[in-house]
Amino acid sequence: MTALNLRSTPVHCPDAADLERLLSAVEVDLNALGDSLRLRDSDRIERHSGDLREALTRALDGFTRASRTGQVPAALRARLVKASGQVAVQRESLLRATVALDSALEALLPREDAVVYGRLDSRSSALFTH
Repeated sequence: MTALNLRSTPVHCPDAADLERLLSAVEVDLNALGDSLRLRDSDRIERHSGDLREALTRALDGFTRASRTGQVPAALRARLVKASGQVAVQRESLLRATVALDSALEALLPREDAVVYGRLDSRSSALFTH
């Protein structure tokens, strides 16, 4: 398909039913990811976070197209804002879990002394005595 054909293809503007379907998919994926986070199931977290990312992309695209024509019902807009807040909460939760895991790993597997410039021996320390 050429760029000319893409431009001539009409873009479907989602109606309220389309937006409801898109938003419901986001909410389902948010709940599934939340359950996976509570269970600390890394395979499910990975799968559901990918599903959520795709659902959010589709929903935001649909809501953006609908908002250009002023066709976003207030109730759906409010649900989208709520879903956005839930995404932020889950992101924060995942960040905290990551920090806790990093701290635990640091305690269990301490790093060896980091050497930035190398150790000074008697020959190299003589350079700094003047």
